[in-house]
Amino acid sequence: MLASAVALAGTFVALPSGTAGAAQNILRADKAVARSCFAKVLPKGTAGTDSRELTSTVDGLVQARLKPVQGAEGDWDVAVFDKATGAVVAASTALRTRELAESFVKKGQQLVVQGCRYAGPAGQAQLGVDFLALTPQGTPTGTQKAQLVRVETPTRADKAKLTALGLDVTEKGDATGVEVVLADDADRKTLAGSGFKAKVLEADLSAKSVQDAKTDREYAAKTAASALPSGRTSYRHLYEYNYELKELARKNPAIVSAFTMPESTWEGRDVVGVEIATDVKNITDGKPVNFTMGVHHAREWPAGEHVMEWAYELVNGYSRDAAIRGMVSKTRNIVVPIINPDGFEISREAEPKGDFTRFDYEMKRKNCNVNDSPPQFATGVCKANPGGRVRGTDPNRNYGGFWGGAGAELAWSGDTFRGSAPFSEPEVRNVRSIVSSRQVTNLITMHTVAALVLRPPGVADVRPPLEEPQYKALGDKLASRNGYTSEPSWALYDTTGTTEDWSYWATGGWGFTIEVGGNGFHGPYADSVVAEYEGLAPAAGAGKGGNRQAFLDMLGNAADPQQHSTLIGSAPKGYQLKLHKTFQTPTSPVLQPDGSTKPPIYITDDLNSKFTASGGRFAWSVNPSTRPYVAGRYGRTPQGPAQAGYPVANPAGVPPINQNYPADPAGDSFTFHVDGLPKVDNGKFSVNISWANSRTDWDLYVYDSAGNLVSSSANGGTTSEHAVLFDPPAGDYKAVVVNYDQADPNAVDDWTGDVSFASPIPPTYGTKEAYQLTCSSPGGKLVGVADVYVDRGQTVDVGEVCTRSAHAQKQRASGGVR
Repeated sequence: MLASAVALAGTFVALPSGTAGAAQNILRADKAVARSCFAKVLPKGTAGTDSRELTSTVDGLVQARLKPVQGAEGDWDVAVFDKATGAVVAASTALRTRELAESFVKKGQQLVVQGCRYAGPAGQAQLGVDFLALTPQGTPTGTQKAQLVRVETPTRADKAKLTALGLDVTEKGDATGVEVVLADDADRKTLAGSGFKAKVLEADLSAKSVQDAKTDREYAAKTAASALPSGRTSYRHLYEYNYELKELARKNPAIVSAFTMPESTWEGRDVVGVEIATDVKNITDGKPVNFTMGVHHAREWPAGEHVMEWAYELVNGYSRDAAIRGMVSKTRNIVVPIINPDGFEISREAEPKGDFTRFDYEMKRKNCNVNDSPPQFATGVCKANPGGRVRGTDPNRNYGGFWGGAGAELAWSGDTFRGSAPFSEPEVRNVRSIVSSRQVTNLITMHTVAALVLRPPGVADVRPPLEEPQYKALGDKLASRNGYTSEPSWALYDTTGTTEDWSYWATGGWGFTIEVGGNGFHGPYADSVVAEYEGLAPAAGAGKGGNRQAFLDMLGNAADPQQHSTLIGSAPKGYQLKLHKTFQTPTSPVLQPDGSTKPPIYITDDLNSKFTASGGRFAWSVNPSTRPYVAGRYGRTPQGPAQAGYPVANPAGVPPINQNYPADPAGDSFTFHVDGLPKVDNGKFSVNISWANSRTDWDLYVYDSAGNLVSSSANGGTTSEHAVLFDPPAGDYKAVVVNYDQADPNAVDDWTGDVSFASPIPPTYGTKEAYQLTCSSPGGKLVGVADVYVDRGQTVDVGEVCTRSAHAQKQRASGGVR
């Protein structure tokens, strides 16, 4: 399939003769100097640096790693340069002395490996360098073209069937179709044999990538500074992200703190973020937490760029914009641009040159977990292995929410592979750790390229939460800024194991996926990043504020006490309150490769958050105590009967074959009327047509009186179509029935049809859940315990829980505490 990597020995000239294996050395620097290690090769003896020169022994990869010496932690960075040109080859700049710089080299290439002591007390760092030869495996794939096609999927059943094919299904689609990447001839054969109708949108994705890269170089060359908060003009590398994050923290210590997430990745990389707030080090000050993250999916570079610019927006705005300063003062903002650094580093460094082997890595979506791959595909490092881009797990199908159901791949090779178990991936567990411990009231996870604002649920059969009207209103507000479509995630297609389908149902914190618009997973920077973030042409949000204003709206929501819950009370200075809740939630019935299911897996969530009192009265912003999963489901109590159904007339004659609809409007059509309150209350209507001969292929499209397409059904190989619309507004509608393909012109088989109606489904209600609230003295002595019930928008006085003996607690049934 692709190239595999075989480790070879790397030897430093500074090492004793005969040294073999991974070349190791100790770098030394007497003092720390905060500077970029990757900007240029610094002269020998430059303060805060140490370096080595070596020659590549392979055509393949170089890996330079740093580790602490005898546990002495500090912040060292590493960079590898081409000695002849001074160009950076690879670099790594995380917050500790745990670095991996990796990229492609040529045999005989002379290199300089430079270590830089950025901060901290550690005067030494251990350096190790490996060279890994790339050995072609099997048939070269360079002659095969990757393509982007739009597959017609007018029904949920079609979308489910498509996602089960193992193809690279993107997040870009609508009610009638979804875009799919066909990586090679095998993918094209799979799609051709599936019976789906498809249209080629991009005949050569690799060529597009080369052109986009050229466009980006030209834009950067002619643009001194963009309109972005940072002024950036080109896509960042991973080492630039991490360096800029820690520079933001160094230069703005009063409001920015950089941190490393709890778990490193499969390849040993740290995941880096920043927290932005007043009194930033006091993470237990009780303010609502707004969590913005990007790049679960490696190839979705604009997602990280938008999140990084948001960090600059908050820092710049704090000093220049009174409105932003006010919102930052009321909130805590966690910003993690790259959730999946292993995958992103591979995609970003693939250096597309029209060579499909490299382009395959540029299209990588997943992380670098090898545990689920067959042995022959689990060899070599992630950047060069026979499995190519498909090795690994899709982090955004690995969360516990409804994991194991439709909308995720079961096979390791699927681009949406769900992983071996819920939360099996360290990148996902990192997000879980923050959400479970920080009272995250607002969450946005950025993706590309569908121009959508998505909210739970990811599966239509789950039914919306009780808060659906408020949830929709917030999503619609964000979408009004970026010009995207606001809808529940299932409206695209069913997905399970996604970020907010766990975080919201488990904690009640608002969560959205925002799919950045643009042309391609990482289209031209000026369009996909600058225009989409700032709301400039040609973005859909031009003149509306773009994603910048959507982020600000989400921040304003976090700062609004009516959008979360609040606990108030009194406590002496230094006393610590803790909220705790442990519960189990089932996954979906777990789909098996043979189509059967096994019982759901029960996931235990442990929510623990802390607040430290400053003395006297306090206010602590928290999520509702009852998680939405058990609170109930949204619905409408019928205000009257549903409208009676009726047959529809089929115009005489069979229209000619028409494969160009809607450009060519030829077809049968009929109108029908939908009544409304107070006469009837329709929860949905369904336009239904059927025929006897499967060699006939009718398609069905439904429009409202303004000419908007509101529903459709265009399957192939069936003898019926059903176009459904939920909560249809009263008014006139038009249905068009198109003769897509009369396989046998002599088999004239006309259709019959009807319109049917159904009542809305009433809401359902579950049981209330409580937090356990405890209060302890600075010495750790327990002084108070209470069960707390609190709803969204509610303020509950927890009384004197921190000033009374735990044994003297009064159990109160009113006021939300008992």
